[in-house]
Parts: sequence; structure tokens; C-alpha cells
Amino acid sequence: MAKIGVIGGSGLYEIEGIKVKESLKIQTPFGEPSGEYTIGELQGKEVVFLPRHDKEHSISPTDINYRANIYGMKKLGVEWLISISACGSLREELKPQDFVIPYQFVDRTSQARRHTFFEKGIVAHIGFAHPVCKDLAKALYESAKYEKIKAHLGGTYVNMEGPQFSTLAESNLYRSWGMDIIGMTNMAEARLAREAEICYATLAAVTDYDCWHETEETVSVDVIVDNLKKNVEKAKKILKDIIGCMEEKRTCDCRNALKFAIITDRKAISKDTKEKLDIIIGKYVK
Repeated sequence: MAKIGVIGGSGLYEIEGIKVKESLKIQTPFGEPSGEYTIGELQGKEVVFLPRHDKEHSISPTDINYRANIYGMKKLGVEWLISISACGSLREELKPQDFVIPYQFVDRTSQARRHTFFEKGIVAHIGFAHPVCKDLAKALYESAKYEKIKAHLGGTYVNMEGPQFSTLAESNLYRSWGMDIIGMTNMAEARLAREAEICYATLAAVTDYDCWHETEETVSVDVIVDNLKKNVEKAKKILKDIIGCMEEKRTCDCRNALKFAIITDRKAISKDTKEKLDIIIGKYVK
């Protein structure tokens, strides 16, 4: 049975209704994940939950150990990964308290976030033209519709650095590029999930209009927190529905994303590297 993983962003630090089996603190070759993984059952399906910023929201977007977080999900057998994230809207029609399920990402981070498992003796060039699993994205959209929650399918998420919010010039620039929403975390997760052959999609909760909107209040923590509280309750309904409806087996290309990506001669890959990445590359290098 496919395991479903959920990474909770700002405001979502646990899943209500989950029958908790255990909480695990996992060690990975890439360091410590953001916190403990909660493993439990919801709607008859096994679910793994991790708070992206830890339960106390003590980890900034730049300092998140994305590699450890995704590696831990892979180690626990996760095949479907849903990212719940707060975001700012760069479009009039994407209103605060709506949800957006983007198909694309643009990376505008300026500090070195580690977003590949392949380094030091092994190279893999993975296809990333379509960074989101469309099967999972569409399922999220259908669940939102079923729950009568306003959601928009498609669009582009621009990943800024943070933790500061955008300048007005940046916000207008991104709008002129055709970007739809803005956030601080999802690009690295999407890259690593694809390398780990995990289906990945974002359920982005719109909290504000960034700072470009002339008549709406400029983005601030107070505005975000207020809308987050409302969005989190909606997100929980969407999660409950989609988890109950998830297919038992995957048919998308995500499950074999690494099949032709590893370019390094197998004989040149060290034993240490093979052991370190066994759960990711094992089926291709043995």
C-alpha cells in the first residue's frame, strides 16, 4: 500500500484525526530532519507527517535541511508527498484564503540551499521540466472541489529566499514575468522528491497579496497568521478527503524518474556512496 507523506508548513504542525502509531526521530546521511516524523493512520491509509519548520516554528526557510527531510520520507516508504505551504498571491484572482496547486516553480533563492542527493562521486541529471506530479496535483484539486473549497489548479510558484518579504520592485517584477504565487520553501523539496522518485505536489494556501496590491493591506505577520488560521482548517479537510481517495499504486513517471538519469559509470561509484544513497539508487546500481 502506498504511503502518503505530508509536510506541514506555517500554521500546520499536526494532522487532526490521525491515529498515531509512533513518532520517530530519524538520522540521515545528510543530517537531522526538521523534527520528528509522526506515523499514523487516517481514512484507512498510512500517513507520515513532518512539520517543515519544526513544531515551534524555529527553523527559517533558508536553514531547513531539505535533503534530510525528503530522505527521511523516502526511508519511511513514502510514495506520495503533499506539501502544505503558505504563499503570497501575485494575481488579483488568487485571493487570500484561496488555495493554489501550482504546476511549475522558479527558483530565486540567493543562498546555497542543498537540493540534490547527487554529489561527491556520483552525478545524475534528472528530468525536471514538469516538477509536480500532475496525478497528485489533480487529486488535490478534486478533493478541494469536493469539500467546496476555492482552489486553482496550475500556475507558477516563485521561490524567494526570505525570511524577509519582497520589496515592491521585486513583487512587480515577478508579476511582469507571469508568476502566480510566491513562497520560500517548495523548490528544493520538489527537486529532491523527484530525485527520490516520490510524487510531489504543493497545496499552497494564499495568505496575502504580497506587497504589490494597491488597495489590500501590505503583507505582515499579523495578516498572514490571521488568514493562516482559516486556511489551516480548510487544508485539513482537503487532506482528509484526498488521503481517503488515494490510489494503491502509482502509474506516473515519478516512480521511475532516476531510471536513465545516473550518468556516472557504475564501477566508479564508491561503496560508501552506494550505501549512503542505497534507498534512492539501490535498484539502479546493484
